[in-house]
Order: sequence, then structure tokens, then C-alpha cells
Amino acid sequence: MPYRLILSIAALAAALLAAPAQAGIGAQVTNFTLANGLEVVVIPDHRAPVVTHMVWYKVGSADETPGKSGLAHFLEHLMFKGTAKNPLGRFSQVVATIGGQENAFTAADYTGYFQRVPRDELKQMMEFEADRMTGLVLTDDVVRPELNVVLEEHNMRVGNNPAARLGEQMDAALYLNHPYGRPVIGWRQEIEQLDREGALEFYRRFYTPNNAILVIAGDVTPEEARTLAQETFGQVPRVAEVKPRIRPQEPVQEAARTVTLADARVTQPSLSRYYLVPSSTSARPGESEALDVLAHILGRGENSRLYQVLVIGKGLAINAGASYDGIAVDHTRLSVYATPKPEVSLPQLEQAIDAVLADVVENGVTAEELERSKNRMIADAIYANDNQRALAQWYGAALATGASVEQVRTWPDRIRPVSAQAVQDAARRWLDKRHSVTGYLVKDTHAQEKRS
Repeated sequence: MPYRLILSIAALAAALLAAPAQAGIGAQVTNFTLANGLEVVVIPDHRAPVVTHMVWYKVGSADETPGKSGLAHFLEHLMFKGTAKNPLGRFSQVVATIGGQENAFTAADYTGYFQRVPRDELKQMMEFEADRMTGLVLTDDVVRPELNVVLEEHNMRVGNNPAARLGEQMDAALYLNHPYGRPVIGWRQEIEQLDREGALEFYRRFYTPNNAILVIAGDVTPEEARTLAQETFGQVPRVAEVKPRIRPQEPVQEAARTVTLADARVTQPSLSRYYLVPSSTSARPGESEALDVLAHILGRGENSRLYQVLVIGKGLAINAGASYDGIAVDHTRLSVYATPKPEVSLPQLEQAIDAVLADVVENGVTAEELERSKNRMIADAIYANDNQRALAQWYGAALATGASVEQVRTWPDRIRPVSAQAVQDAARRWLDKRHSVTGYLVKDTHAQEKRS
């Protein structure tokens, strides 16, 4: 998103670090719980007469029965197939007619549905979502064709995408025991076996108001939202009691793993590495924040350590970076990646990456790196207040994985005190190659020879 270049960088840094807690993420957020267990979050934003309406279910691919991978994502598709009250196509037709936007998504820990519409249409969206929360009607006539749609999506997103296929293999190697190791879209041979009965069983097990979060961001007051929520979602009964999300956890990992995927369609080799690390939910106090800052220092932008050393300093790579997927129920991953210059081999690049990481583990980070990264992270969080959908997604994902509204709102206040020592401690503890998977994406020249 664009940055407001009004203050000098120094002045901006000072202003951000001095900002009070009220300048957090969605400072005016309100939350409450209906009698049926539905949690409601309201984020007022009166700058335009529009609202973002999101329903998050605390169920994703990691909650599937083993052998039925892809079921959560398949059900997401089927949720658009209509109810007795609102037959197939009506919901989407109404959204389109009023000039709104809609979509849905599935992840390992949650499934979400959203619409962005004029404020006067909010109640109608709530009525539609409340209706399909427990009223979905499925027949084989709609389920079977949709399975073909999902299989074609698998072809497009995974089958024809070497980088995505490598990512799947790396996840499967990183998680020796946890269900995060299976793809959200599912393994193809298991997707092919999904059916109506399995989808309905999954739906009845997890789609219930006491397993959902309603997030409304936009031109609405908390009082209005409460009244509308009670009139719509409040009339939906609990249909299931959802058990705690206790998944198989990882054993102690004792061996570094390397995965190589060769494909004739690869035009540019690349290197990726995943480290198994705590999430914001599974970490000890302060640990997730330190990992967040560590990843930012290592790989966010052209001033990051990896970019400065590998691209600018040694001229070994075209790009380099790092990221931390902190919003998750269980242990997650910290990723580093780089794309080599044509004359540089992947082993050479890996050795250079290892040297950068070893230096951080041994010598820590500089005061300048620390302050620059924290200032940028806090600035990004504050600027997120200008984007109602970004705020709704932040709150929805965090609450669906175990965080509280207060924890989300005060995230900048937990980033501010992260010290250089905490960042180095996180690097020492978690940048352990024995707990990692390194992926090589290379061009399959043999495939070319076979075709010629």
C-alpha cells in the first residue's frame, strides 16, 4: 500500500514509537458474543457508505479427517449452491446486482466468506449468510460438477505450477506428524474421492454459530451491528458442539531435509527454506513478536539483511527475502528464499544464505536494523486502519486461530519493546537447520531431451 511521505523518516520513526496505545489496529473495535455462541467484531469506518461483511468458520484443512484432504476447500465451493430459502445463484446474483463484491477462501485453520456492499445492503448479506450457515442444500447434481471444478483448480494452481508443487513437497517434509503437512486444496487422489455425504457430514460438524466469527468493518455503528446480528444470525440455533482443536504435534526434528523438484517449465531456478517455528498462538510470551521482527530484518525489502548481502553486496542473487506466517493455531514456518543469478549454482546460493543466518545467530542484529524494522512494521499496522477489508481479515484470521480482540488491537505495543537480544535469542533457538526443509526448484533438462 502507498506510504504517506509527509514526515521525514526520522520524524516518522519518532512519531510511531511515541504513538499511544489508542493508535493501535482498529482502535475503536467492539466485540460481543450472541447467545448462540457467535462472536461478533465491529470495526466502524465512516469515510464511505460501504461495509465489508465477513463470516469466519474455525475450521480448515488441518481439521479434516485423514484420507479426506481437500474437504474443507470443497465445502467452501459447495456453500454457493443454495438453500431452500435462497436457491442456487440467488445470493451471488443479488451481490452483483447491487454492485457488490464477494468471495471465499480456505486455509489450514479457517474458512471465510465475505461481501463488500453498500451499507444499506448489510442486513440482506447477513440474512443470506445466516441462512446458509445451517441451511445448505446439496444434491449429487450440483456436487459432482463442482468436484470437477475443484480438480481443474488443482490443475491450474498446483499441477501446472512447479513452484506450488515444490511448496507442497516442502510442507509435507517440514511437518512429520502435523496435518499442516497436507495441502489446503488436498492431494489429488483424495480430492477425486470426495462426495456429497462427506461434505454434508463435515458441514454439520463444523458449520454452527458457536464455531464462527462475524466481522463487520465499515459504515456501521456497534449498536446497529448488534441489532442486525441478533435479528439474523441470532436466530440460527447451535447445531453442533465443537471439540477443542487438538492436533497431532511434531516430534523433535533431528535431521535437515532437502527437496528438489525438476520441471521443464522452470525458467528460473530458485531456493527456499522453511523453518518450523512457533506461531503467535503456540509461542511463549514475546517469542512470536521477536520472530516477526527477525523475519522483517532478514528479508523485508531492499534494506533487509539477505537482500543487502546476497543481491547488493555479493551479487549472487536477483532477489532474496524472508517471511513469518505467525497467524496459526500450531507451530508454523519462517521462510527464507532467493533467486540466483544465471552463473550462480543453488548450492553456492545456499552456502551464502547460511552465512547470513549464521552471522545473525552469532552476532545479532544492529540497532539501526532493529529500529528500522520495528518502525516499518508499526507503520504498516497503523496504515492498515485505512483499509477496512485488511482490518477485517486481520481480526478474522487472528480470532479464528485463538487470539483475542485486545491482542490484535495492541499488536504494535508488543512490537515496540522487542529488543535486539530477543531477536538474537529467537534466531539462536529457531534457525536450526535440523528443524528445516530446503527446496531447490530446477529446470528438468532431461524432459526437454526426451521431447526433442
